[in-house]
This record gives sequence, C-alpha cells and structure tokens, in this order.
Amino acid sequence: MKHRRAIPLVFALALVGAACSPGTGTTTTAPGSAPAGGTPAASAPATSGEASMQPSMGAGEDPESLVLGLVPSREADVLVENAQPLVDYLAEELDIPVEGFVPTNYPGLVAAMRTGQAHIGAFGPFGLVQAADEAGAEIILQSGRDGSVTYHTQWMTNNPDKYCLDGEPEANDEGLLFCNGTLDATEGPAGEDAIAMIEDGTTVSFVEETSASGYIFPAVQLVNADIDHVEGIDPLFAGNHDTSVIAVCNGDAEVGVSFNDARTILREGDCDDLSQVVVFAYSPEIPNDGVAVAGNLSDELKENIKQAFLSFADTEEGKATLDAVYEIDEFAEADLDAFDVVREAAEKVGGSD
Repeated sequence: MKHRRAIPLVFALALVGAACSPGTGTTTTAPGSAPAGGTPAASAPATSGEASMQPSMGAGEDPESLVLGLVPSREADVLVENAQPLVDYLAEELDIPVEGFVPTNYPGLVAAMRTGQAHIGAFGPFGLVQAADEAGAEIILQSGRDGSVTYHTQWMTNNPDKYCLDGEPEANDEGLLFCNGTLDATEGPAGEDAIAMIEDGTTVSFVEETSASGYIFPAVQLVNADIDHVEGIDPLFAGNHDTSVIAVCNGDAEVGVSFNDARTILREGDCDDLSQVVVFAYSPEIPNDGVAVAGNLSDELKENIKQAFLSFADTEEGKATLDAVYEIDEFAEADLDAFDVVREAAEKVGGSD
C-alpha cells in the first residue's frame, strides 16, 4: 500500500525569488540554512534580471503575476525540478505569469502569504492552519492519497521485544515490519497501549515541533498516556521524516515517529537493515496537506486557481508531477472543520507558535 504523507514542517525563515518572464513559469529555491537537524534549501542560481519578490497587487486588484510557494519535503533542488510542470501548467491555464519558489521552511511561506509575497501555498496541515489564522489565507484543496484525505503518525522502534505487545512483528509484501495490529489497520489509532511502555528518559526521535504527524499528534498521545512529552523523555528532533526513521534504524533513538510509511522514502545507504525499524502504533487520523490561496484575491481568481489544480491532477503529466512532488494522487474539496483537530492538538501540547 502506498504510504500517506504530509509535507514536513521545519523552523526558520528565509525568502527570495527570481523574476519570471511574462507567460512562463519559473521555480526557484530560497537561500539560507535550516536549523540544526534540518535540511538547508539550496540557493537559487543567479540569472539575468534576478529580483526580490515584491507584492504586485494594488488595492482591490488581482496581481499581474502569481507566486506559488512549495514547502520543502526533502531536497529543495529536487522539488524545484519536479514541480516545474505544475508551475508551467498554472501559468498557461490562468494566462498569468507564475513563479514557483521553495522557502527554507513553512513559516517562511506563511510570512510570504501574509505580506503579499506569495499568493498560493502548498502546506502541511499545521501550516494550512497557520496560513488561514495568521495570514488570512483560504484553504481551497486537500491532497488525496489512496482514496483518503487523512493520514496518521507511525510510531517505530528498534526494540520490538518491549513494544510489540501482541508478539513477533509481521512483514508486509515489501518486507517492512509491523506489530500491535498496525499491519492490517488502514486508519489510526492503533496499538496505542504500547506507547505507555515508553519509560522515563527514553530517547524519542521526532521531526520538528511544528510537524503535525512528526510531533504535535504524537505529543498528545504521550500526554494521554500520562507521559510528560517534554521532561519525561529525551526528545531528539531529526528535522525530517526520513531522518527520524534513520535515527531509529541506527540506534540513536529507541522510539521514533514519522508520517506513514516514511520507511519507503529512504535512499540506499540511509539504513543498513530496515528490519531494525518496526512500526508498533498509529496516531488518530490527521487531515492531509493541501493548497491555500491569499484571501485578498478575487473570488474569480481563487476559483480559477482551484480548477487549474484539479484539472492538472487529471492529466497524465499532472499525476506524475504531483506524485513526484508530494506523492499526491488527487485533490479534494477542503473540509475546513476537519482542521479544528489540528488546532486543538497544537494548543494541547503548546505546538502553535
């Protein structure tokens, strides 16, 4: 089964863009470094006519060009290349120049939408909430994977004797190991009783404090198991979902969390033996990542943007591009009420910033 994922979320702020010629789309990356444990975004190569992004929208007017921000999932340069067909398609369908850029992290994209430097943003669930609540953005679409618009955290361990309460782990068709009912469960929660086996001082690998599946929801599960998610464990923030898996594989953490199933995105050499990484629990379901647009765009332009994303997902090139960028199968209308669970979880563990 294809894993479901959300876009990874990391701290810090850096924004820059390159000007694009009318009628074409370009994609650039933002310079700067992520914090310790994060993955820095690559600097955009200098080109003739390069300029900083500035709002191009007058009062009561739609912009003459659009900026699409893509939160980095792994390597920024790869995302830039993979996303170019989407940028080009939006420019053609909307008949407006479109520029794509990859900020260092999602708070940078929230800031860009708040200041008018970006008009469209692809965010994880917590990023969507912040874009709506802090930047006045409108959530227009949710990503669909395997026919679902939700996903969940997976809890992993290299100590199955301790955390697999139902006996020996079982393997799926890909040879990945599961226990406590997680092999057969298509939705969370599952295996939550095993979370209570985490002892005081256990090293737990997370992603970042603002990641819904990589910290906020598993932190709530720790609280519900009467475990102090700050002082009762030794938290290790790996920076990305794949590096959280690697931390468990290499023995840097006894327990780790990621989106499901981040084990499949590891590259050769990242983990010598994936049998060292056993999934033993799932979180409750989390709304998928999605697309938000600036709230001050006209209703007509917002609708045209939404329809362009939907029509792109129906093309062969679109399907391949969306799979390569964020492993998206399709887009669905956003269920705005579903994001309240993200707000509540973040408030419970102090995850909002």
